Amino acid sequence: MNDSQTLMIYNAILATTGKMLIAAQNSEWDQLTKLEKECRQLTESLIKNDPDPILDEELLQKKVKIIHQILADDAQIKAITEPWLKKLEGMLNTRDRTYSLQQAYQSIS
Repeated sequence: MNDSQTLMIYNAILATTGKMLIAAQNSEWDQLTKLEKECRQLTESLIKNDPDPILDEELLQKKVKIIHQILADDAQIKAITEPWLKKLEGMLNTRDRTYSLQQAYQSIS
């Protein structure tokens, strides 16, 4: 993989994380999951095809800038999804406790 192709993949990852952020902001969880898989595939492709690229200084600076933007998107996505995941976890735990209580009372009757 040449330098240009490497940067193209980094840019594709950035574009995908941008879409992921929009999906998270709009509570489009199925879309977010789909985009997360796409991002993972792009990342795996990058690692597989160019595990340790040697870039000139200009391309290295572009790569670093892209990575910082990806990390910023990721931080915003986590800030949105973590509270939602905790709420979902709480709902599931409540449902499990309710089911356990129902089972216990049914066995007593």
